[in-house]
Amino acid sequence: MRRTRKNLLTEWWWTIDRPMLLVLILILFSGLILSMAASPPVAERLGLDSFHFVKRHAFFIPIALTLMIGMTFLDPRTIRRVALALLIASLVGMVMTLFIGFSAKGSQRWITILGFSLQPSEFLKPSFVVLAAWLFAENDRRPEIPGNLFSIVLFMVSVVLLVAQPDIGQTVLLASVWGGLFFMAGMPLFWIFLLAGLGVGGLTMAYFFVPHVTGRINRFLDPETGDTFQVDTAMDSIVRGGWLGTGPGEGMVKRILPDSHTDFIFAVLAEEFGIIVCLLLVSAYLFVVLRSLSMALKTQDLFKRLAISGLALLFGLQAVINIAVNLQLLPAKGMTLPFISYGGSSLLSVAIAMGFLLALTRRRPEVGLEQSQFYQSQK
Repeated sequence: MRRTRKNLLTEWWWTIDRPMLLVLILILFSGLILSMAASPPVAERLGLDSFHFVKRHAFFIPIALTLMIGMTFLDPRTIRRVALALLIASLVGMVMTLFIGFSAKGSQRWITILGFSLQPSEFLKPSFVVLAAWLFAENDRRPEIPGNLFSIVLFMVSVVLLVAQPDIGQTVLLASVWGGLFFMAGMPLFWIFLLAGLGVGGLTMAYFFVPHVTGRINRFLDPETGDTFQVDTAMDSIVRGGWLGTGPGEGMVKRILPDSHTDFIFAVLAEEFGIIVCLLLVSAYLFVVLRSLSMALKTQDLFKRLAISGLALLFGLQAVINIAVNLQLLPAKGMTLPFISYGGSSLLSVAIAMGFLLALTRRRPEVGLEQSQFYQSQK
């Protein structure tokens, strides 16, 4: 690994952001530990082997790690091509779910491939962020190309397919990240306020016309209007855990909550390991987001700046939404905790997103920018 040895591996080692890579790997393997703590009671209630979900989670971890590290070897142009292929596959998969997918908890988001349940909308997110960032950057670099218009069309197509499932949580997440990119790309405030108004209008329509959204918001605003067993139990378990927790295996929430290994795994963490460990996990997420945004500020390439910022927002906002639901700060949304919650699609999707992020933050000479500056000086 000496700097003097010139090969692909040493170049990767000395240009990758090693602290961020280490923190992401730690979060990834923490998910396996928490899966061992949270999922056995869920599997037993379903009549499965106690370690059914643990084994499946462990199966996806080496794949996710390989995907994440493999993506870091790609250059920005190849990342855009991979993102385009992934976006097309995701959109096709989302259309397929409307016809051959199966329903769960009021939504039709999954299809079965080779015995595994796949959620195509999860893979839409990282590819959408990269391509939206590229379109905004191209519009700035080459005004004759209507990149902003293409980005709006891409966003609308994605939202229509998400709402058709329906998946309001992912729609809100995608819209928030896209709105952030729209703002960072320097769009006029008029358009930002207009799109924000449309977003509020869309949420209002979802409240009035999508029954399970109506129920969740009503239960959040007035718990007396419906069953709030899961969120109440999750909150009680967090309080019960205190600062140091009840100890591994001593939690009660996982024994009675059906989603303790997915949506409410943060409550299991708080109850068994305590608030201090929860704060360490939150600090790890915060480190990744703030370090990414700091590196985005330092790059002069607009595409890289927007893509890094968008991927960091995607990672951070998804974690915030999941934790906020556990703390009863938001209505229940069915949002996984990145790299922690059980779910193969979510795990692989986050791995791809973080692989893109690590690749774009590698310390490479910005050749395109240097050439542009050279041509400008010649003029």
